Amino acid sequence: METQIIRVHPDNFEVQEIRKGSMILSSGGLVAFPTETVYGLGANAFEPKAVMQIFKAKGRPADNPLIVHIARCEDINELVRSLPKEAEILMEQFWPGPLTLILPKKETIPDVVSAGLDTVGIRMPDHSVALTLIAEAGVPVAAPSANISGRPSPTNGEHVIRDMMGRVDVIIDSGSTGIGVESTVLDLTSSPPLILRPGGITLESLRDVLGDIKVYDGGDGDFAPKSPGMKYKHYAPEAKVIVVEGNEENILIEIKAMASRFAAQGKKVGIMATSENRSFYGDNYLVKVVGDRKNLSTIAANLFSLLRSFDDMGVDIILAEGVAPKDLGFAIMNRLKRAAGGNVIKAGLGC
Repeated sequence: METQIIRVHPDNFEVQEIRKGSMILSSGGLVAFPTETVYGLGANAFEPKAVMQIFKAKGRPADNPLIVHIARCEDINELVRSLPKEAEILMEQFWPGPLTLILPKKETIPDVVSAGLDTVGIRMPDHSVALTLIAEAGVPVAAPSANISGRPSPTNGEHVIRDMMGRVDVIIDSGSTGIGVESTVLDLTSSPPLILRPGGITLESLRDVLGDIKVYDGGDGDFAPKSPGMKYKHYAPEAKVIVVEGNEENILIEIKAMASRFAAQGKKVGIMATSENRSFYGDNYLVKVVGDRKNLSTIAANLFSLLRSFDDMGVDIILAEGVAPKDLGFAIMNRLKRAAGGNVIKAGLGC
């Protein structure tokens, strides 16, 4: 497949610059496009054959449902059987933005989008290019992240080009995304509402609006996931990732000791450090700063890009500092632990 790359400024572009992408979507093709979280790989959500091409391009398991993106709040009425008051409140408060709502779907949504479930995830992205693209296409757009399945999500156009060139019709390159981790997925068919995937909207913010909200705490069991990011290993680079969590001082000591052991075994070690602790590791290892503990949004924005860059540098092992799992740190740790595939060390336990 020949892929056309369209490069546009995220805040200063003309509609005609991305109109070809909209035409491709409405006619059944695949378009990779930016959102405020990560890049998405979109197809007309009403066309099963088009949606199937997403799974083929990504190598994505068919039982992993897709999120449907819309350009206007009223478009949700075409997609869901009922809209509870909680959904209206959340849409008013957080849309456009990184919040996906799980709701009972209408039959207009093909089973391939929802993985055969009677629910569908819907969101309205907070990105001018994405909103214009979807509005011009005139159809809702089913879109997971625009990467090879299981790999770190793409947070700039070059990531998408590397993964999707020759697999999709159009890539719209609009530079780097802002938030850097995917949307929060909230299941409103559960009582109380249930966070299935933490993301750009924090648990604390949702509780401020709705009150009682639970968090899914299951694992990789044999079940039908209602949301992306629940069942499979995700966000993983080629290198083995080990996350170290606990008291900050103990984290540093543990990572430095592990780096020494792995280096002695002939392994090339990369350390994902926070800015406050960069100097602790010295100059004997490949140390990259992911962001600032006092500003977790910097860590979220850089996380996936840094995982990819360690692969580019040919490291064998990535040792990552954990952060406190609250506010945006909850989503950051969710992504790190899934990238690590369960390789998580509790620092300071003496084992």
